[in-house]
Amino acid sequence: MIAEELIDYSFPFLKPTNTVGQSIDIMEDNHINQLVLANGFKYQGLINLEILEDLPDQDILLKDVMPDYIDTFAHVNQHIIEVLQKVQAHNLQGIAVLDNDNNFKGTIPTSHLLTEFAKTLGSQELGAVIVLTIKERDYSLSEICRLIESNDTKVISSYYSSGSSEFNEKNTLTLKLNREEISHVVATLERFGYDVVAAFANSPIENMERENYGHLMKYLEI
Repeated sequence: MIAEELIDYSFPFLKPTNTVGQSIDIMEDNHINQLVLANGFKYQGLINLEILEDLPDQDILLKDVMPDYIDTFAHVNQHIIEVLQKVQAHNLQGIAVLDNDNNFKGTIPTSHLLTEFAKTLGSQELGAVIVLTIKERDYSLSEICRLIESNDTKVISSYYSSGSSEFNEKNTLTLKLNREEISHVVATLERFGYDVVAAFANSPIENMERENYGHLMKYLEI
């Protein structure tokens, strides 16, 4: 999925002719603290509610307010993961999409982006989620999938994250499976030396600590 397919054309944006007061009202009506500023097809940056509220005069026009993130936007053909990386890097509530001529096409709200990204991970499918910590030299997705499939289970999606050596973080691999009862899968992976640090399914899994749930939620948090 690419950026152009993620645009919410009903999502508002601000214009240089909007006053500060009007802009605050638009943000409050849409329960958002950050909106795109665009002059026709020209993207001009993002306006934050906090900055507007600090201004002494609500009749000031936005053309006289300095926007943020002037150089932060997505191109229409960028993949959803590239868009998500930009949103994460700057903690944005939405991101502008520009076409190949740098014309403003619309906004992708972060909430919509996360919903669509979750679908690519198979979150709407029934099945368990497992998290492994893994050394770089031991990482072979094909081998891990082979072990999982030996238990009549398939991998719906996978997400690999490199840990930071600076903070002594380990590499992690998150897998969404097509079965809910995965005790045998966990046992097989552990028998072959893989460290399964968390596993979640509707069916209970023995010997998995409940606090691992918090670990997974923090890991997947965006």
